[in-house]
Parts: sequence; C-alpha cells; structure tokens
Amino acid sequence: MKSDCIRNTICQERKKDPIEMFHSGQLVKVCAPMVRYSKLAFRTLVRRYSCDLCYTPMIVAADFVKSIKARDSEFTTNQGVKRKKMTLQWVAVATFLYAEIGLILIFCLPFIPPQRWQKIFSFNVWGKIATFWNKAFLTIIVLLIVLFLDAVREVRKYSSIPAIEKGLSSKPGAYEHAQMKLFRSQRNLYISGFSLFFWLVLRRLVTLITQLAIELSNKGVLKTQAENTNEAAKKFMEENERLKQLLKNYVNEEEHILEAENKTLIEDQEKLKTELKKTSDALSKAQNDVMTMKMQSERLSKEYDRLLKEHSELQNRLGKDSKKGL
Repeated sequence: MKSDCIRNTICQERKKDPIEMFHSGQLVKVCAPMVRYSKLAFRTLVRRYSCDLCYTPMIVAADFVKSIKARDSEFTTNQGVKRKKMTLQWVAVATFLYAEIGLILIFCLPFIPPQRWQKIFSFNVWGKIATFWNKAFLTIIVLLIVLFLDAVREVRKYSSIPAIEKGLSSKPGAYEHAQMKLFRSQRNLYISGFSLFFWLVLRRLVTLITQLAIELSNKGVLKTQAENTNEAAKKFMEENERLKQLLKNYVNEEEHILEAENKTLIEDQEKLKTELKKTSDALSKAQNDVMTMKMQSERLSKEYDRLLKEHSELQNRLGKDSKKGL
C-alpha cells in the first residue's frame, strides 16, 4: 500500500511509489505490525523507527474503507507532520508557571539574606509600579481562575465519555482521541492550578520576606538598644556599688569618729564625775567648816555677851566703890 505521508528521508523525498522506493537502491524501512494497534500506539511505533513505508490492520475497518478523512488520519504517523502545539494562552500560562517556580527557588536560596531582598524591593522602579501592582495581581488571579475553570470543564467533559467506546470497531480512534483530549485538559488543569497556587504563594512569600527583613532590622535595633541598656545598667550597678562602698567607708569612718567621740565623752564624763565628787567633798567640808565656824561664832557671841555683862557689873561695882571712898 502506498503511503500518503511525505517523509523527511531521502527515499521519500524522491520516491512516491513503494516499487520505486525498493528499486532506488537505498534502505527502505517498512513497518507492518502483526497485531492490531490503536492509532496512538501505531503512530508511536512508526515515529520511533522512522519508517518509510507502513502497513496497518486498520485497512479492514469500515471507516477506513469508506472515509478518506479516516485514511488520512490513520496514515498521519510520520515525523514530517508537525505535532500540534499548545495554544497561545496555555503556552503563556506554562511560561508563567516556570517563571514562578524559578522565582520561588531564587527566593528560597539560603545564602541570600532577607535584608538583601528588602533592598531590592526598595528600588525606585518598584515604587513607580506599586500603584499598578494590586490591579495586575488581581487581573492575573482572575485570568488564572478563568483558565482553571475552563480546564476543569474540559476535564469533566472528556471524563464523561463511556469506556465502552474503546471497543467500538466503527470508531477505532475515538477512544484514543478522547484520551488525548482528556490528557491535554488535565495538563491544562495542572498548569493553571499550579500557576494560580504559586502566584498566591509568591505573593505571600514576598510579604513574608519583607516582614522578616523588617523584623530582623528591628531585632538589630532592639539588640543594639538592649546592649546599650545593659551597658548603662552595668555602669549604674558599678556606680551603685561604688557609692555603697563609699557609704560603707563613710559609715565606718563615722562609726570610728563616733566611737572616738563617745570614748572622749566617756572619759570627760568620768573626769567630771571625779571633779564633781571632789567638789562635792570640798563643798561638804566647807559646809562642815561653816557650821563649825557658825557654832564657834555663836559660842564667841555668848562668851562676849557674858564678858560684856561681867564688865558692866565690874564697872558698876567699881563706881560704887569709888563713891564710897570719897
């Protein structure tokens, strides 16, 4: 059977008929499996060995015989036909996902401190776009949610196909085609879901890094203040100890002075007591002398009065005697 595919090999670039391929003198790779393959498995087999000519058991299928489209689809197995690429929006979402993963890995590098990220986040360019940041963030979230819901819808759509279609002979490639669509919808679901999740994680990670940098800066300031406070407290404690020592020395000196003064006062008191005792003794002696002298004076007064009386009597007697002599 003639292949309807144009290969990139030299053989198929020049020859279209299988007989011409065999007579060309070049190596011709033929794929003719003995068992029935599904369309995807058959394509994989042909692509793996880069076949120039392939035969398929699908030639007995009714759709293959009746439909030109089915025959073209069945023989689209060579590497010359380009694989269908992802649509533009999913390419953008996948690129966005890879960028998010790269940024998260960069943010998680242990040798870059949060203070460095804080300096980077403090650039003027971020301040200029800060007004648009929230709008852009919400816009990206809305787009990712829309794509995620669309992927969920596609997954539910292709997951609802009954598995019995796998055995239908009238549509040999329908089940594989549905599985391919399901795989793509699941892939889109994972891409959009992880993009949305990592976008929120990235926003939270930037916030936490900023808060951590601020806390570390505050910690440094508080540590410096604590060290200064500790130094001041240490100085105050040393000054307090010095004052206590001075006060203790002063108290000791005062005690010594007071003890000396008390001793002096006690000695003076003893001296005064001794002098007072002497004075008291002298006073008592003087009082005794005064009493003695007073008694003697009284005696002398009495003796004087007696003598004066006797003198008067003698004078009177002498007067009388003189008168008698005349």
